Amino acid sequence: MSVAGTYKTIVKSPMGDQTGTLTVVPNGDSFTGSLVGSLGSMDINDGTVEGDTIKWKMNMVVPMPMTLDCEATIDGDNLTGSVNAGAFGAMPLSGTREA
Repeated sequence: MSVAGTYKTIVKSPMGDQTGTLTVVPNGDSFTGSLVGSLGSMDINDGTVEGDTIKWKMNMVVPMPMTLDCEATIDGDNLTGSVNAGAFGAMPLSGTREA
């Protein structure tokens, strides 16, 4: 199954659960898209696809500027992984495909 789709996501952050909508648009072994949530919209940078695993970076602005390193594995319609927020460490990421 393709990694393409729109996923409802939850990141377990120090500020509580952060919900969002992750859009994954694959193009061979790379992908583009965005994550839109309560803290705004972030574009996906350097997205790569390796089988069922996707890796990407996002530049967060709110509540403080930092680069987030993300990785997730897609199994059917479920997504699990982590968001690494530098000094704040890795935060669990989960999601379910909507479309």
